[in-house]
Amino acid sequence: MIQRIQSIWLFLACATLFALFLFPYLQYSDIGGIGKALKITGVYRGLEGQAIREQFFILQTAVTVLLGIFPLYIIFKFRNRKQQIQLIVLELVLILLFGAWLYVTANTALAEANQFLSARNIGVGFFLLPIAIIFLLMAMGGIRKDEKLIKSADRLR
Repeated sequence: MIQRIQSIWLFLACATLFALFLFPYLQYSDIGGIGKALKITGVYRGLEGQAIREQFFILQTAVTVLLGIFPLYIIFKFRNRKQQIQLIVLELVLILLFGAWLYVTANTALAEANQFLSARNIGVGFFLLPIAIIFLLMAMGGIRKDEKLIKSADRLR
């Protein structure tokens, strides 16, 4: 059913993944003192209080949109709980692969900038992926609980 708790968890996973557009996953400043931030949409540098995009990541942007829409698709597969669980496992694997891709992108950007950076910080965006994974695992638990409830109701008939 669409009004079950797993729908809320899946929606929160969707919102968490779309929050990647708001927060950078890496912030650093090079030796020249120029502050830079890596977001899903590209590399940004701070100039007089403005964020100016230096590089655009079209593929990361598209993959983030697809990963964000996928939990909404899973919500509407509520009639087939086994398929919902399979799709959640697929989403978990895709998020883990996406996290590895972000890590490689961050290391590449740091290597290109300079090996001796004056400061670097992991951004809020990097922590959104584990939060989305937790929401997906909670949704999977809700689906399994529903499956047990339906099986026990079938035994009573």
